[in-house]
Amino acid sequence: MKDTDNLKLTLLNIGGAVHNGGWNWKGISSPFIRLFYVREGHAKIRFVDSTQELCSNCLYLIPSFSLHSYECDTHFSHIYIHIYDKQFILEDLDFPLEIKANTLDVLLVNRLLEINKGRELKQFDPKAYDNSPTLLKNIAEDVHQPEYKVLESKGILLQLLSRFLKYATPKSEASDERIVKVLNYIRKNVNKRIKVCQLSDICNLTEDHFIRLFKKEMQCTPVRYINQKKIEKAQLMLIVENIPIKDIAYDLSFENISYFNRLFKHITQYTPTQYCEILK
Repeated sequence: MKDTDNLKLTLLNIGGAVHNGGWNWKGISSPFIRLFYVREGHAKIRFVDSTQELCSNCLYLIPSFSLHSYECDTHFSHIYIHIYDKQFILEDLDFPLEIKANTLDVLLVNRLLEINKGRELKQFDPKAYDNSPTLLKNIAEDVHQPEYKVLESKGILLQLLSRFLKYATPKSEASDERIVKVLNYIRKNVNKRIKVCQLSDICNLTEDHFIRLFKKEMQCTPVRYINQKKIEKAQLMLIVENIPIKDIAYDLSFENISYFNRLFKHITQYTPTQYCEILK
């Protein structure tokens, strides 16, 4: 996990919230990491293939672009922390969802909240802030913060994340080690033009055999998986980079802008231009 030496984290939001049966949002897939500390009550997070009970005095971590929904029908009080991982390093790791909070964790969460007043959400519906100018504003917020506050906040974030890193393992979306190597290669080289023949060479398989094995493990073709990861990266770049859409396409090794636009819409339901309009 040496890559964690290069972690570049930005605090986006932090705040406390109390819900009484009103924390029920569906289809959330945020371009940032969510960290929760539950103070009181109970709620649930439903993922595609599992459900996580949220209990008091525990920390919970949800990686970026994890499709999930919230369910709450009773009293629920928590502190939420939204974190932007600029280098996407944490994307390569699998974390436990739940860690029992100790005394130091609680002190750190409360200290982070204390020194970052005014960073709370203005609305609790994720659709109102997941891909809004608020993200751009908050990512740039560190530039205007006193250096000591930025440094202390990042130190606290690293300490809290270290509680999960202790139990983290390299991400394994597949059971076959050859496909695991391929997935790691795709994530680390998503900005490059990736050919299926390159991936089959990593596995020492023919292209046809590799494609069959990949589909069996991942339930999609290698090209579809590559495109999904490229468009996820494009979504983040549209949020955090002030550069033209065509430059984002070129940075991700798309030579045909029209194809990039069609692919973006197919995956996100919006063209890049429409997506940018949503951000305004």
